Amino acid sequence: MIPGRRFAVDSDEYPFRDHWLEIDGARMHYIDEGTGTPVLLLHGNPTWSYLYRNIVKALSKETRLIAPDYFGFGFSDYPLRYSYTPAQHAECVNALINHLGLTNIILVCQDWGGPIGLSIAAERPGDFAGLVILNTWCWPPTFDAKIFSFIMGSDLIGRYVTIKRNFFVEKIIPGGIFHKENITSTLLKAYSDPFPTEASRVPVWIFPREIRRSAMWLAQVEAKLPVLQDKPIEMVWAMKDVAFGKKKILDRWRRIFANAEVEERDDAAHYLQEDRPDRIIAAIRRVLAKVHG
Repeated sequence: MIPGRRFAVDSDEYPFRDHWLEIDGARMHYIDEGTGTPVLLLHGNPTWSYLYRNIVKALSKETRLIAPDYFGFGFSDYPLRYSYTPAQHAECVNALINHLGLTNIILVCQDWGGPIGLSIAAERPGDFAGLVILNTWCWPPTFDAKIFSFIMGSDLIGRYVTIKRNFFVEKIIPGGIFHKENITSTLLKAYSDPFPTEASRVPVWIFPREIRRSAMWLAQVEAKLPVLQDKPIEMVWAMKDVAFGKKKILDRWRRIFANAEVEERDDAAHYLQEDRPDRIIAAIRRVLAKVHG
């Protein structure tokens, strides 16, 4: 096992050098590959930078790619005094941006990476050059989302199935990949190894809870999104996603970012980085081309 890592991962699939940022005595892991315009890749729940491995490998000779693991995910630490809320994750990603001195950033975000990344971009729009938005949301919970949050973020059912049964890793990840032939034992191990104990699964449980508890924060982020609407924006949308593959969600994004180029995919589910990384790569290249003029 490579020193500093808590578990082993296939070096052919994840051949990247480790980088670490210490925040309040805890280490946040990130990968930083290539040179040029920085592309910031933000994951959701319960994934980590491994989710973007195929995209990083494909583009690392063309541009710079930075993919952090939030605290409690991937190779990052589990700080004792850390809330694991999306707002706090955003503070730490913002600290990473400052640490690396990033400007002219292209943000790529999916799932919780959407609110986390867009909250930062909306606060410092001058440092962001373009957006690639994948299946996500950035507003207070709808009725369906409240129900999901009430169940999966509850102290009873949600806590039990997530912490005791590892439901998100064991069921939601394989269920959220459309091309089942892509679900290998190597992939499942890479997503399960970050959560070997019940204590390590607490951050996974907090995310669905925060769909309701962070409603005010989400509303504040949504209100600021118009400052980003004139930037180059590409959206790649997996229509087989049970959570976000709905026309009404995509239509809401189109109202927020009317100039966005949207590609709808009927052959991808929630983890479209596993299903169609090639379409995400193409979208990033299109934004890079627009940024470079």
